[in-house]
Amino acid sequence: MIYITITLVYILILAGIIIYKSRKIKNEDDFVVAGRNVPVYLLVGTLITTWIGSGSLFGTAGLTFRTGFSELWFSMGAWMGIIVVYFIAARVRKISQYTLTDILEKRYAPVARLLGTFTIILAYLIIAGYQFKGGGRFLTILTEGAISPELGTIISFLVIIAFTALAGMVSIVSIDIFNGIIMLIAIILTLPFALSAHGGWGEVVNTIEQVSPDHLSMTEGHSFWWYLGILLPTLLLLLSESSVYQKFSSAKDAKSAKQAVIGMFAGVVLIEFLMCAIAVVGFAIYSDDPRFFLTDGSINRSMSEEIILRIGFEQLPAYVGSLLFAGGVAIILSTGNTFLMVTSTNVSRDIIEKYIVKDASTKTKLIIQRVSIVILGLLAYLMVTQFETILEMALISYTMIGASLAPALLAAFFWKRVTKEGGIASIASGMLTVLTISVLNKIFEESSWDIGVMRFPFDTDFIAIPAILVSLSALVVVSLLTKPSTKEVVDPFFDEG
Repeated sequence: MIYITITLVYILILAGIIIYKSRKIKNEDDFVVAGRNVPVYLLVGTLITTWIGSGSLFGTAGLTFRTGFSELWFSMGAWMGIIVVYFIAARVRKISQYTLTDILEKRYAPVARLLGTFTIILAYLIIAGYQFKGGGRFLTILTEGAISPELGTIISFLVIIAFTALAGMVSIVSIDIFNGIIMLIAIILTLPFALSAHGGWGEVVNTIEQVSPDHLSMTEGHSFWWYLGILLPTLLLLLSESSVYQKFSSAKDAKSAKQAVIGMFAGVVLIEFLMCAIAVVGFAIYSDDPRFFLTDGSINRSMSEEIILRIGFEQLPAYVGSLLFAGGVAIILSTGNTFLMVTSTNVSRDIIEKYIVKDASTKTKLIIQRVSIVILGLLAYLMVTQFETILEMALISYTMIGASLAPALLAAFFWKRVTKEGGIASIASGMLTVLTISVLNKIFEESSWDIGVMRFPFDTDFIAIPAILVSLSALVVVSLLTKPSTKEVVDPFFDEG
């Protein structure tokens, strides 16, 4: 009962903050970029909790249960991406656009904005959808099965929609500092208690060496292509993470945006390493538990994604476990809020306000944004049924965004020779590659099709490799074959100011 009580109390506290903040929403700047006046400490909190979502709590936890410390290659992709983002954060804030697609239009053309918008909408709906799915699993564990995963998914969908539509970015950055603190404390406390539950690190090592020694290594048991395929999705996503760029635009100035990246790096590295270590310990604890394995002895991928919450509910003292569950709420709510917020911003600003309801009043713009959140949330909920695991959803969505947008976005800031045509070709080809592979995987799900260089169904662990190769090739080749952009277009992206 203590788990349910603490979780509900925490949700009510967050709801109170959001209701209070919603009363201060006056215009689109307040709703979309929090009035462009977010201080560094709030920006750090919201950047960390944006990245650490259900994909981490469930997807990467499941990957760790399956592969051990090799999962850190998946996390390191994001760490590398944050370092690159540090060098462009100030420039992004100086340009002061609302969304990543604003930047694409400014550097390339309106069609680049539309392609980017479509890519973000599709991929972010998948990401928002797996927050609902993660919330459903969370509630099932919390209530010991009284709430089914399906009903839990519906409840999560309704709560996240309500939180996001009420106050937009103001609510997100306001509650994320609390979410970040709770998340960090919970993860730090969980590791030593989990170790104690299995007799300490030495006993964990002994168990794993008997069952799967490769779990203790970052470089054993996999091919070079697997490591590359696992690293690329998070690297590419972080580099083209629209919600991150939107939050840079919320910073009070360019210096604050850059400082926030340093805090984000420290927080993300610490939390992701600890979560990986917890899941490794969990593998030792549950190495002989039939719930985590199929009849042929292979790992039950869906069940393995629950490993961190299972530890919290079954292995920890109630006061520590309940704090971990509060952290789980923070993770799911914050990420769901953010990805719905960014998606709705792209729909309302890049499509509805630009082509359908032109010259809308401030009140009308806020109504459009809120209605968009509800409709898109419903679509995200409907998409959940198309995937078995959260990790699969994460790999596809990360790669779709990263392969489509990262090359064009980075080229805008680092390669003066990139052209309008090259950027558009890169975005379109990256998106189409991921869509094609995903569709063919569904078609050949129960059979197989070998075309020499690829075999379908294609393992989503490797999906980023062909997608980024196609996107980069289109960017470079088309740019070199077309006329360079004018100085007026290029210079703002290279001015540190």
